Amino acid sequence: MVEDDDLTPNFMSNQMWSSNGEFVPPDGICWVSVLSCLLLACSYVGSLYVWRSDLPRDHPAVIKRRFTSVLIVSALSPVFVWTWKVYTGVMPGPSLLALMGIRFEGLIPAIILPLLLTMVLFLGPLIQLAMDCPWGFMDGIRVAVDPWFWALCLRDMRWLRNQVVAPLTEELVFRACMLPMLVPCASPSTAMLTCPLFFGVAHFHHVIELLRFRQGTVSGIFLAAVFQFSYTAVFGAYTAFIFIRTGHLVGPVLCHSFCNHMGFPALSTALEHPHRLTILSCYLLGVLLFLLLLFPLTDPLYYGLPTPVCTLASVPSSLCIS
Repeated sequence: MVEDDDLTPNFMSNQMWSSNGEFVPPDGICWVSVLSCLLLACSYVGSLYVWRSDLPRDHPAVIKRRFTSVLIVSALSPVFVWTWKVYTGVMPGPSLLALMGIRFEGLIPAIILPLLLTMVLFLGPLIQLAMDCPWGFMDGIRVAVDPWFWALCLRDMRWLRNQVVAPLTEELVFRACMLPMLVPCASPSTAMLTCPLFFGVAHFHHVIELLRFRQGTVSGIFLAAVFQFSYTAVFGAYTAFIFIRTGHLVGPVLCHSFCNHMGFPALSTALEHPHRLTILSCYLLGVLLFLLLLFPLTDPLYYGLPTPVCTLASVPSSLCIS
């Protein structure tokens, strides 16, 4: 009769921790991690196309159907991490939810500081919007606290997609689930740069719809796709950085929602603006302040040391220390 231990994959039987307490990744874990992330990314994108329709992606009926499928995949995504953990034999100290950034320790700083940091980066666009907005400051405050305004937003399918569902599900799948699987087989820095590649490639599916509805020339569509891949990959690296440094999911979700609202900075409009010197100065000031505050505002000391995902790191990383 075969003993149960003989059925365990070879890389699961290796020692998980060294004599000095550092995590030692089991052999073969990287292949399992990368394939798990690839399967998760394909499941997420594939869920958008289980519904057959001749309508464009912004039609409310299409959005509602995609909400259903993508929320199901997102709800099941922790199962991928749990299965990966069981199969590889990785037994982390923190709970599965904590590894995915769902925890109470350091929650208030995680809500405020990463979003504040992102707003600093967008200082130029925010000043530009304030200059061009016909409302006064108090008008904006009144709108922000008006429940009817938020009721209208919640009835707008595109707003719900861009500001709520997409940020929440994408950060859950591409950051909270993928990073705990990637960090053990690479350094946190490498995982931070690898994870966005899945995120960027996942956005290539927009090419299918643009070609299908002939929304531009073939060359123009592919150039736009390459550009979108580039900035989504950079943005993905940024939110992965926030996730690793803070150990929280809420920060990346709020930053994602804010960036979706702001869109890509309209530099061409800023160059033609009557107050372009002031606006461009704010653009530059925002970038400089962002670089100065990047590490101080994401100091793990504010969020609880060590952050859960950093406990899986096989080598010390500057991303995980205060």
